[in-house]
Amino acid sequence: QVQLVESGGTLVQPGGSLRLSCAASGFTFSSYAMRWYRQAPGKERELVAAIDSASGRTNYAGSVKGRFKMSRDNAERTVYLLMNSLKPEDTAVYYCNAVRTFWNTRDDYWGQGTQVTVSS
Repeated sequence: QVQLVESGGTLVQPGGSLRLSCAASGFTFSSYAMRWYRQAPGKERELVAAIDSASGRTNYAGSVKGRFKMSRDNAERTVYLLMNSLKPEDTAVYYCNAVRTFWNTRDDYWGQGTQVTVSS
């Protein structure tokens, strides 16, 4: 059974830091690229960060570049999102996503999300 379980979301003050975790099970974690998305109320889901399956190369949305850092631990089957200098506009539900594509097939798994609220 495939599972992605996010944790770490909470209320934090502007300028603060938070680390989200996503624990994976039920699939070959090391073969999947991993992504963090977020969705704020009334807005579309937005890709925030991604990390490659093999090289560990990362990429970030412009709105978080320089503030967020994504990493993965294949032995622990977990990805992390370290968020620094948080702003109220970072408030959203953050979702973990695992994706693998090959030829014309795509495997795509999602977690249930964790709420991050940035407010004083």
